[in-house]
Amino acid sequence: MSSKTLPLLFINLGGEMLYILDQRLRAQNIPCDKAKKVMNDIITTMFNKKFLDELFKPQELYSKKALRTVFDRLAHASIMRLNQASMDKLYDLMTMAFKYQVLLCPRPKDILLVSFNHMDAIRDFVRDTPSILSQVDETYRQLIEMYTPLSGGEFQLIRQTLLIFFQDMHIRVSIFLKDKVQNSNGRFVLPTSGPVPFGTQIPGLIRMFSCSGDEVKRVQFRSAGNYSSALREGSFEMYGERVIKLGTNMYSVSRPVETHMSGASKNSAQHTKVSTAPNPLAKEELNLLARLMGGLEVRKPANPDSRFRVNLFATDEEEEEALISRPDELSYEVINIQATKQCRVSALLKATTTGGEFRPVTYGYKGSNSNHYATSNSCEYAHIEEILFGL
Repeated sequence: MSSKTLPLLFINLGGEMLYILDQRLRAQNIPCDKAKKVMNDIITTMFNKKFLDELFKPQELYSKKALRTVFDRLAHASIMRLNQASMDKLYDLMTMAFKYQVLLCPRPKDILLVSFNHMDAIRDFVRDTPSILSQVDETYRQLIEMYTPLSGGEFQLIRQTLLIFFQDMHIRVSIFLKDKVQNSNGRFVLPTSGPVPFGTQIPGLIRMFSCSGDEVKRVQFRSAGNYSSALREGSFEMYGERVIKLGTNMYSVSRPVETHMSGASKNSAQHTKVSTAPNPLAKEELNLLARLMGGLEVRKPANPDSRFRVNLFATDEEEEEALISRPDELSYEVINIQATKQCRVSALLKATTTGGEFRPVTYGYKGSNSNHYATSNSCEYAHIEEILFGL
């Protein structure tokens, strides 16, 4: 497992999230000033210096549920609100899109080019806002400094770490099904034709050498695919042609996008048993997550009435149906945590771990279908963030 994978995972998933939100804001005819504020606020939070300093430290990947908690907070960094079903769908689309990109990368090193494609699009979103643009440019420099010196073997380890993270995710996405790059069971179809990776040759020739290193024989064979010569290598600089198209915005043209749990995924989710064995890493992961999220400076809107809800489904009825039909193991709920000074730490650990396993925390907001504040007749409760960031 590579300890340098988390920044790439976060930036690429964040890029996909911004693509989807941009498309939905346009589809729902949200006023331009509000839509721009949402995008700017999320990007400002995403590239906060304190947050990125924690993110770029060598560390193991967080669990799927812990990472989901980070993106839940990030998606609500502005005046936009998502109900639970829409947040579930947003995260499904993000993860499946990046999984597809990792699988189709011609070379492990090209994952960095995919990341730069996301960064290029994010920079374009804030091209008219110099203060946010400088944050994005600083992240480019951090990416170049950390990843361009790595060897091919180190990138292969990063790719393997990402594939392990994604290996149990088989959500069907309509845009992939229509393009015939995903099967009905949620698994992707890998092409056997097209340009070969940069630095390699077209399959079809076997060369044999003597003990002295001289070529003594050539044998040609017919390859199963229709391959072509490699394209030129993409630029790994801050500005330049990336060549590879993976990681660019596939929602730039208006296309309806739906997600569905495949039959195999539903069955496996329904039969998944929660482990009751204590996880010795749960508390450490929680501490790391709290420190990481402590860098996310989410500003509360001055005018609560300016908030609005975005629906990732065609209708509210579809959203409610999706929430009901989703397996419990794949959903996230708002939980109540006692937040008095005397029991903050113990309450946090109790509420966010089950049987020693990390339990996700998602956020409800006043005015949406869930509650902003957790309340009880017996003791005082406070917002979950107050516990996470007031330890």
